[in-house]
Amino acid sequence: MEKLKSFDQSLFVELNSHHSPFWDALMVFVSNKYVWFPFYLLLVCLLIYFYRRRGALMVLTLAASVGLADFVSSGIFKPFFERLRPCHEEVLGATIFVVDGCGGRYGFVSSHAANSFAIAVYVIFLLKPRQWLLKVFLVFWAVLISYSRVYLGVHYPGDIMVGAIIGCLAAWLGLYLYKIISQRYSYWLT
Repeated sequence: MEKLKSFDQSLFVELNSHHSPFWDALMVFVSNKYVWFPFYLLLVCLLIYFYRRRGALMVLTLAASVGLADFVSSGIFKPFFERLRPCHEEVLGATIFVVDGCGGRYGFVSSHAANSFAIAVYVIFLLKPRQWLLKVFLVFWAVLISYSRVYLGVHYPGDIMVGAIIGCLAAWLGLYLYKIISQRYSYWLT
């Protein structure tokens, strides 16, 4: 476990060490959850417009997926593991760049990664195979948000990876819930 923790810290220091004013501003922008509200609103509107009642169910189960990912990452993992964010580690203090404040005390796991991957994976599975460009965009979007957290100095790569896994699992559960409800109430959803 110590080797894994040491590797995670070393990888963090490497990924966090390359900064410029342009990238600092961009990563702060990307990491701001409020910046993405128009995107979320557009996504909700498109789902409801194209799928009508099924779209409303998709929105509800997508929201359940994100809520679950956020609860597991922030409500269970962070208080249980109590792993300090890199910006709160005294050992790393002088060697890292913290661009825009540190955030809460604990960082394992990243809620940004969990939530963005829950959205991306859920929507990817709704898309048709020929819509591969949208799928690539969603993966890029989730990875960019996740990487921004390491760049800003507030999460280790391990926090990101486990957060992404939680988000993927939450998306899968949301899709499974959607499938069960849509099969049971198919008469109402048509």
